[in-house]
Amino acid sequence: MKLWLLRHGEAEARASSDEQRELTAAGRAAVLRSAEQLQGSGLQRLLTSPYVRARQTAALVQQQLAWAGDVSVCQWATPDGEPERALAELERLGVEELLLVTHNPFVGELAGWLLHGHRQAPVPMGTASLLCLEAPLPLAGGFDLVSRFDG
Repeated sequence: MKLWLLRHGEAEARASSDEQRELTAAGRAAVLRSAEQLQGSGLQRLLTSPYVRARQTAALVQQQLAWAGDVSVCQWATPDGEPERALAELERLGVEELLLVTHNPFVGELAGWLLHGHRQAPVPMGTASLLCLEAPLPLAGGFDLVSRFDG
């Protein structure tokens, strides 16, 4: 499995709720730079958090790649998501290559857990940071870091 993890772009500091914060102009530009790194990838699925800034990030990636597939909204991919549930959901999809657009602290915890098999070493992820992880089988601690791009 090849798993791309993308933290959403920079978002407005304030909105009516955290879930409603939108991307800034700088955030959109950084996401487009990160999306360029996905050119030529074999993405089969694009998953996103339900939060506005993550859905906007996923839409920009979809546009940049001229990707015709659907974007799936995943209720479990929020800032307080659980890595164990995420891995179970990703494994259930049964695809070889996918992109997950999500948030800190969840994305850093998920990456650390997949790389190290524990939560004590989350991977620092700035806005619009993109990681590529790969594993022969989707197991915690069984992934290798293939590439990193810091938007």
